Amino acid sequence: MAIKPLGDRVLIEPISDKEEKIGNIFIPDTAKEKPHEGTVIEVGTGKVTDDGKVVPMQLKKGQRVLYGKYSGTEIKESGKDYLIIKESDVLAIIE
Repeated sequence: MAIKPLGDRVLIEPISDKEEKIGNIFIPDTAKEKPHEGTVIEVGTGKVTDDGKVVPMQLKKGQRVLYGKYSGTEIKESGKDYLIIKESDVLAIIE
């Protein structure tokens, strides 16, 4: 992976939903809601406080997480969609 998040940011691969079909009508991607669940791919080094100390990240690679609906920045790398968000935008860890 060539993307390494900085500071308190996390790289997430959203879990994509299967294509929806209601009767004979396909629901286009633009009408679907953005997924709220994903897998942590990479984590930054942690948040730097005002006095220069680094607060370590609570998240680890491989964890499944829930995040806010409009959180982060969407990017595409090697044909896959990813999301870079702040650790504070992660709502929960799914165990």
